[in-house]
Amino acid sequence: MAKSKYSDCDFSGWATRNDLVCGDGRIIKKDAFKDNDGKKVSLVWNHNHDSQDAVLGHAFLENRGDGVYAYCYFNNTDAGKTAKQLVHNGDVSSLSIWANKLQQNNLSNGCKEVIHGDIKELSLVLAGANPGAYIDFVMAHSDDGDDSIDELYAGYNENIMIHSADYAEDNKKEDKKMADEKNINKGEKTVADVFNELTEEQKTVVYAMIGQALEDAGVSDDDDEEGGNMKHNVFDNEDNYMDNVLTHSDMNEILQLSKNPGIGSFQQAREMFEAENDLEHNAFDDDTLGTLMPEYKLVGPAEPKILYPDDTWVSSVINGVHKSPYSRVRTRRADARKAELQALGHEKGNYKKDAKKIQLLGRTHDAQTVYVKDKIDRDDILDITDFDLVAYNWKILRHTLEQTLAQAILIGDGRDDLDPDKIKEDHIRSIWHDDELYCIHQDVDITAAKQKLQGTATGQNFGDNYVYSEAIIEAALYAREKYKGSGNLTFYCTPHLLNVMLLARDLNGRRIYSSKNDLVAALNVNDIKTIEQFEGLVRTTSDNKKKKLLGLFVNLADYQLGCVKGGEITKFEDFDIDFNQHKLLLETRVSGALVEWYSAIALEEDVTNAG
Repeated sequence: MAKSKYSDCDFSGWATRNDLVCGDGRIIKKDAFKDNDGKKVSLVWNHNHDSQDAVLGHAFLENRGDGVYAYCYFNNTDAGKTAKQLVHNGDVSSLSIWANKLQQNNLSNGCKEVIHGDIKELSLVLAGANPGAYIDFVMAHSDDGDDSIDELYAGYNENIMIHSADYAEDNKKEDKKMADEKNINKGEKTVADVFNELTEEQKTVVYAMIGQALEDAGVSDDDDEEGGNMKHNVFDNEDNYMDNVLTHSDMNEILQLSKNPGIGSFQQAREMFEAENDLEHNAFDDDTLGTLMPEYKLVGPAEPKILYPDDTWVSSVINGVHKSPYSRVRTRRADARKAELQALGHEKGNYKKDAKKIQLLGRTHDAQTVYVKDKIDRDDILDITDFDLVAYNWKILRHTLEQTLAQAILIGDGRDDLDPDKIKEDHIRSIWHDDELYCIHQDVDITAAKQKLQGTATGQNFGDNYVYSEAIIEAALYAREKYKGSGNLTFYCTPHLLNVMLLARDLNGRRIYSSKNDLVAALNVNDIKTIEQFEGLVRTTSDNKKKKLLGLFVNLADYQLGCVKGGEITKFEDFDIDFNQHKLLLETRVSGALVEWYSAIALEEDVTNAG
């Protein structure tokens, strides 16, 4: 019995099977690739189109009633020999096609039916997307060329069939079936065959007729696919279809991997799969795979959550300061601390001396307008419908204004003195930069504290955090000796400084201060509030020394905020018809300063010679 003309192939198997749901959601219908019957295509490793080394050999395609069957031949190259050994060992048993020029019908369940396409290459892959694409037999040829001892190896997996050397006899019925199927279509030409036989003049006429028919039907070049109709001419060059291709390979595994906990995206799953399987990044079509992913869903409310620096301190400052109904404020104080200012004893007959004069001190504060302004295109207001964009912006503006004012009160707005937008220090005097008569600037000498404590063998029992904490507490308590404010102080510092003090331990690991309340008691304050904006702040003194801010002690009741109408924040809203913009403005007019002498303490570290 004569053998099939492909009986000398190295292996064969199903390139694709009909009516099976593939990993990419496509369903290949019967005769979708009938035009590829008898076609010779390249045999490639894992759809790698970038290297000639990826070409393993070639394959002949055969359209059958159940799908497309392939007879494959390996090249006598290193890559071909390696792939041949992998197939013979059963290490690789899956096939995958790469096709373009697709015609597809959209189904109600989200899948697509492929009714036509052109297979350009066949690939050996580790895992195919089409569950019916597999190698079903492998031919092992003898070294001496004797066909009588050819064998078919099998038993590698459930998809590989066992055959004997009598290939033709065992597959007689199958060959007859294949021949019958081919005879049915024998002599019949495909549409492409007929079109290719036309002259250029005849093809031009066909193009014109198709264009006229589409125009009469009201179909433009921009129309999408509807009901399986192609939006491109079926006779276009294949380059026009490169965005409409079908690649069956490892997509199903990647999709499953992307669903695992800890994997945040399809791209991440793909990269992990490629790394584990030593694949190139261009093994998959990004545009094709991206369509498989579900639409993004908004988590949480539609209104974007705003990430601010820690702002819990802002309200304590704005609500804590004393507010007066006057924007222009004058303060006046008399210094009666001189030793000469005391009563005198009188001796009979002697002249009675006048008392020493006390020193009068005062200063004035003029108001400054502080504002924040924004605009929104009306188009955006109308287009954004899932939350109120105008109300959202009002909220942002209000928070910005209050935070800026609070920062200006404590440490200044941070702008250079020559900046035209600066909140001037003679209008809103920052506590940190205020005169020594109002704010006590106390140095914290960490080095001296360490030497002092080490002299008492503290270093044998405590770590550096303890030394740092003790230096802070000692400086704060000594400064309190000069403090003349209202009491009930709040300590404002950086989060890092608070953590350093809380992490103070002895060498046995026991914490010195178990909670913030312990530190509050040690510092003799009413509360501790952390401010991120304090981090890294340095001022230059009149004698050119650099002082790093560590923290502020103050009762904000000693700070007076002079403001018209009790500090009212005025809201303005307008519409610019020329630019179609909604304009927003918040502003207030205020002055501010400490009004009590020695009513604040600024702890600082001298960093003049640092770094």
